[in-house]
Parts: sequence; structure tokens; C-alpha cells
Amino acid sequence: MNTRREFLTTLGLGLGALALDGPSLLAQTGGGRTHKVVAGDTLGAIATRYKVTVTALKTANRIKGDRILVGQVLVIPGASVISHVIAATAGLKIERGRWRYVVAHHSGIEAGNAKSYGAAHRRRGMENGLAYDFVIGNGKDSGDGEIEIGPRWLKQLDGGHVRSSFYNAHGIGICLVGNFEKRRPGARQMASFTALVDWLRDEAPLGARPRFTVHRWVDKNHTVCPGKFFPYAAMKRRYG
Repeated sequence: MNTRREFLTTLGLGLGALALDGPSLLAQTGGGRTHKVVAGDTLGAIATRYKVTVTALKTANRIKGDRILVGQVLVIPGASVISHVIAATAGLKIERGRWRYVVAHHSGIEAGNAKSYGAAHRRRGMENGLAYDFVIGNGKDSGDGEIEIGPRWLKQLDGGHVRSSFYNAHGIGICLVGNFEKRRPGARQMASFTALVDWLRDEAPLGARPRFTVHRWVDKNHTVCPGKFFPYAAMKRRYG
């Protein structure tokens, strides 16, 4: 993308909307915390300890590379929208290189959250419940931009979000609540979505950098998900 204005225009958002192209994808509250670097510290380890992203840590301290010095005092940025995801993932045993894709979905309906979708998926015969790894709310039945972590991620189970068993075994499913055949996703939803995808691709302990895709590209001719108003062009520019 060439400018912030171009990106927001592509998403159909005004310039007063949350900016999605910078390192701080949602406003991060100042926590007033600091960390004094000791021998053996790395930016990644410090970020994990305080449940922040490396990008946010580097931005808060104006660090361009990866070098930090013993005795250096780092400002710790406030909690981000994915702090709980970072914390939960830190305790998981993740098979290195397993997750090769991030697959975007919409729910196709305006109501619902991880709990209600999980119950619906069980009624449809999915013994592991919620088909997705993450659900991002629209403010109706969960917070606007709230990221809910599904049991499949916490237990590192195959997904059930596409027809392909290969993509279910190797794709992280993220569902944004809403029908994007009828409207654009909200600014806070997209901010949370890009924050989560950025972290999964660049910082999460996956052993590989997953590629970005969407449901309809995986299950060709079988679905319009995530809908015609999902910002495909902007996401392709962002993630390739």
C-alpha cells in the first residue's frame, strides 16, 4: 500500500477510523512498566513475558534492529488486543511447521460468538465443537473486535472450517462475525484481525510463516465466504 489514506479507502473506512497499516493496530494503553535487560534476554522473550508483540516493544523503544544491551531499560507498552492470545499460546505445545496457512472466514450471520457457534457445530456432528481456531466479535454477542480463542487452538486440534482435510490440518481458521456479502467488516474487527494475523505470521512460535488465504480460495466454487465486501485487495497487498 502506498499511503494510509489508500488503505482505509480500500477498506471503505474514513480517515477517522482506526489505522490498520501501522505497528499499533489497536490503541495500546500506557502501562507505565519498564524492564531492565539482563544477560540472555531477547526481544522475543521479553515480549512473551509481558504479553505484548515484538513490533509493539520495538516501536515503544524506537528499536530498529534486534539488538538490545544488558542494563538497557525498555518501556513495556500497554496490553494489546492479542495479549491473551500471546499468553495462551505461550503454554501450548505446537508442532513445528504444522500451521502453514491462515484462513479467513465470515460467519454469514450478524449474531453469535464462539460459544454459540461451537454449540451449533456440535449439533451438526462436529465432536470437537467450534470449527474455527479464533472468532472475532462484532459487538453484538461479544465485544466489537474481541478475539475469542477456540478449543481447537488451545488443544492444537485439526480445524473443521473448510472441506479440505489438508487445510483443516494445516490451516488456522479465523472467523469474523458478520455477513460480508451485505456489508463491510467493522474497523475494530479488521484491526483485531490484522493484529492477530500479523502476530501469527511474524512472531508466534509456529516454526514457519503461514501463508494468508480465505475460505473461498481454498474451497473454490463451493462458497463465497468471507463475502464480497471483505477487503481482499488490501489483504493481498498486506500479506502477499
